[in-house]
Amino acid sequence: MTHDLTPKYTVPGIEREAAGRLIGALRMRLHALNDLHLTLKHVHWNVVGPHFIAVHEMIDPQVDQVREMADDVAERIAALGGVAQGTPGALVAERPWDDYSIGRADAIAHLAALDVVYTGVIEGVREAVKEAGDIDPATEDLLIGQLRDLEQFQWFVRAHLESSGGTLATGGATSETEAADRGAELA
Repeated sequence: MTHDLTPKYTVPGIEREAAGRLIGALRMRLHALNDLHLTLKHVHWNVVGPHFIAVHEMIDPQVDQVREMADDVAERIAALGGVAQGTPGALVAERPWDDYSIGRADAIAHLAALDVVYTGVIEGVREAVKEAGDIDPATEDLLIGQLRDLEQFQWFVRAHLESSGGTLATGGATSETEAADRGAELA
């Protein structure tokens, strides 16, 4: 769904049309972050198995930080003169991805599925960094900081999925369910 996101005004030094492109990129990052924090909470509630407590306790700080990231992105959208559309309806209508598909499952299966989720989110942030880099260093800086944190969260997840030889159990998985199935084989 395409919208004209060109604001009536924006921050000094940025053309309104360029700000509209930035707002569009940030809008998708806001959707991704809102979706991610809800997905992480879903995993927190539905994880079972021998690694339950480790994963349960690892996820909550990620939830909190991802919620802060969403707030920062929403505030940047507003500063650029846009509307931070954070409603569930807008997220569902505009996102190109499906809902997280794993219900109650072993911790390793959830972590394997989260690895795929984090890959998608991180790839989206990298695209937004490129867009912002041509327009606005302040937005680019915000996104780069978030990228570092998201990559660290994925590293935490992958530490549970990596063999001592450096092989990732989810290597080559293209969907959450495929990754979860591979993770379940580890459990």
